[in-house]
Amino acid sequence: MSPSPISMPPSSPIADDTTDDNALQPFFVLHKALPQKCDRKAAGSTRTRRKIDLPPSSPKSPEKSDAVASSVGPNDANYERLRLEAFDMTWSKIDTTIKEVLTRVHRNLFAEVHQWALESFLALKSGKPRNAFEIQTPYPLLDDVICKQIPTAMILTKNAEFVDDMLTFQELGEHLKSKGCHIANLSAMDFCAKDGIAGCLRSLLRQLVMDAPDMADMSVLSSWYCEPENYDHPVIIVIDDMERCSGAILADFIRLLSEWVIKLPVIFIMGVATTDTAKKLLPSDALQHLQSSKFTLGSPLERMNALVEAVLVKPSFGFNIGHNVAVFMRNYFLGHDGTITSFVRALKLACVKHFSMEPLSFLGIDILDENQVFLHGKCDALPDSLLKYAFNLPSCKRGKDCKNSRDDLGEGLSDLRKLLKAWSSVILCLYEVGKHNKIQLLDIFCEATDPTLSSLDPSNHKLERSFNGQNLAEGRLDFKGGLIGQLIHTVRELPLSSLIKLLDSWSIHTEELCEVHGEVRELQSVVKSSNGGNNLKDRQIDCHRMSMSLCAGRTSLSVNGKAAALLDNMVRKFLMPIECLCFHEIICFRNVDILQSALIGNPRRNIQVDLMKSTTYIKCSCCSGNENVLSPTMHDTSVMYNLAQEHGDLVNLQDWYHSFKSTVLGTNKLKCPLQHSPMSKKVKSSPSESEASIQARFCRAVIELQIAGLFRMPSKKRPDFVQRVAFGL
Repeated sequence: MSPSPISMPPSSPIADDTTDDNALQPFFVLHKALPQKCDRKAAGSTRTRRKIDLPPSSPKSPEKSDAVASSVGPNDANYERLRLEAFDMTWSKIDTTIKEVLTRVHRNLFAEVHQWALESFLALKSGKPRNAFEIQTPYPLLDDVICKQIPTAMILTKNAEFVDDMLTFQELGEHLKSKGCHIANLSAMDFCAKDGIAGCLRSLLRQLVMDAPDMADMSVLSSWYCEPENYDHPVIIVIDDMERCSGAILADFIRLLSEWVIKLPVIFIMGVATTDTAKKLLPSDALQHLQSSKFTLGSPLERMNALVEAVLVKPSFGFNIGHNVAVFMRNYFLGHDGTITSFVRALKLACVKHFSMEPLSFLGIDILDENQVFLHGKCDALPDSLLKYAFNLPSCKRGKDCKNSRDDLGEGLSDLRKLLKAWSSVILCLYEVGKHNKIQLLDIFCEATDPTLSSLDPSNHKLERSFNGQNLAEGRLDFKGGLIGQLIHTVRELPLSSLIKLLDSWSIHTEELCEVHGEVRELQSVVKSSNGGNNLKDRQIDCHRMSMSLCAGRTSLSVNGKAAALLDNMVRKFLMPIECLCFHEIICFRNVDILQSALIGNPRRNIQVDLMKSTTYIKCSCCSGNENVLSPTMHDTSVMYNLAQEHGDLVNLQDWYHSFKSTVLGTNKLKCPLQHSPMSKKVKSSPSESEASIQARFCRAVIELQIAGLFRMPSKKRPDFVQRVAFGL
């Protein structure tokens, strides 16, 4: 809030100069400095001065952006349009997939709730039949009113954040509406003490009755229900978050509907955090009108596993994230109480940053296409500048046989597609094992993308892993202390029934990985044939029959050992971190600092940078000559903030004002040609500008700096000083 104006005493010299501008008198904040004690002046003069020193690498300046853009090529505008189109297509697919995944996760729950709603509706209709006259009477029926209960589905959300659950309840309402039910979604805002029960009824009527009058009358709802197209369908009221509602208003609403439930088959669906939520919120006389049934939503981790599998693990979009970004997004997800919405927001920002920063990102949408003709055609059409950029990528410089030709770029992207499919299959096989230990897919994904855990030789262009068969035979794995090592060890200890199910899932995930799929099928046949009663530990498998033979030490292993050996070999040969693959920069976003800055942000720092470097953004001929020299044509707030850098923690208003006045009047002859400025500026001072007008501009700039959170207004102890509250960048 802006401070109350301080009137100038009559003895002020400034007031004497402004007798003709009394209309501006209420806006004056300056007055003659009060006599200060010597010791106070000494203390103020010795205060440490702080000055903001801008780092050499300030946020993207237009000059730097122009330099990067000019290095792309002569038709960079066309390729920028291609990147924008590629982003739109990619995120549209990702967004659609996310919605489908979340709907699929709750599909079983939605089906159970719908079945329960039908059974409850039939139970309500099974009583004494009512004719249309009885239903449309303006008063409720008097028989069996007290003991009649409203069927209520208490859905346990198990989620601290209501954002995800609110979307889930909207989807549930749409699902039930598609099944022929009448749906009304009421939020906590409808159950507020300000509007009372009338607000709930008005919201209910607006959603169900077309052209409903703005009045709370149950007879309107009963008349609507008697219409042929509305009869014989349940009326379901969905309340997404019961805890946020006013308990007294909700209780009155329940009592009212319980009186009409014989005539109107009303059903409640309420979202609650725990089973005791309703008992804490509602009084006992309201609870007795509810016939509750409990349902449970999937946990946030279950939804996250399904989302990560569909969006990040399966190579379906030509976009992925690196290890550091994956770890940051996992921590961001957990730090926001497991809110899926926060994770999706972070993923979208990463996608935006990738397509805006990577010049060749538009090639990602064609990498996963089985028909690589179009991809090779795009590579052939690239200008020399983009081709040179592609082969200067760090991942490409590791290649030995690369001739820096367009064919090499197309072949490299085709190989990237094959490696990503193999990588995806192995991660899904690991996740099937992790389900036995309740290990989350996002944790496996973070470790699988870590390039430091890879035993790859950076100079090897084919990116093949080294393998020590002796270590495998003796059970000494190279994945010490990691999740992958734990998962391989888990396979050795699985019971036979679990091992059979695990191999069945591996067979599905490795269908496109032919060299592994055959070994899985062979191991399946061995396990199933051994299930007849033979001792599995005594049964030996001929290692020479397996093309991926791993027997460097022992000549025979148990079936569990062979399954663990097969998984270990898949990991070593195919689980290549994305950041170790050639041309991965085209589809992989790795800059976690930019993502963190975009998500968390630093608004105060950005404001300071904009004020200190305003000439960088407002390009005009009068201000762009020397950035260190203040111009009277600069914005008043920018001038004020630059002048404040010459003061310490406390800024004397009198000195600050005189510096501002001398700046805006000192070189007044310099005019800002408006035709050269992309942004309109305020009309600057003229030689005849009055003192009051300059003070009004000064006051407005001070208040703008206060609103921005950079200054604290004068206190009673120091009425002539403002305090700086933001230092450093």
